[in-house]
Amino acid sequence: QVQVAESGGGLVQAGGSLRLSCAASGSIYSSTAMAWYRQAAGKQREFVAGIVGGGVTKYGDSVKGRFTVSRGRATNTVYLQMNNLTPEDTATYFCRQTIRGHELWGQGTQVTVSS
Repeated sequence: QVQVAESGGGLVQAGGSLRLSCAASGSIYSSTAMAWYRQAAGKQREFVAGIVGGGVTKYGDSVKGRFTVSRGRATNTVYLQMNNLTPEDTATYFCRQTIRGHELWGQGTQVTVSS
């Protein structure tokens, strides 16, 4: 069974940086699309960043210029480099990977930014 797992969350001060990682295990197929979403307390889940195919990326408006999504060298790994974090970035961050048409989600990793 394919499993998606995120890591790298934590507590950071405003202006700081974090790098999130996501890996899908248990599949011999490559992800065709990988994306990051986040959900803050009491709010709907929102798109943060995504990468498809040969490396085309897309970002949510609130993170453009601060966050960078990239594929890892290992199959089905993706990173989210987050710079210049603000308290508004506090949320649980989820990774979604699309493998053979199936969208697979991780359990999320908590990011807390203190002011």
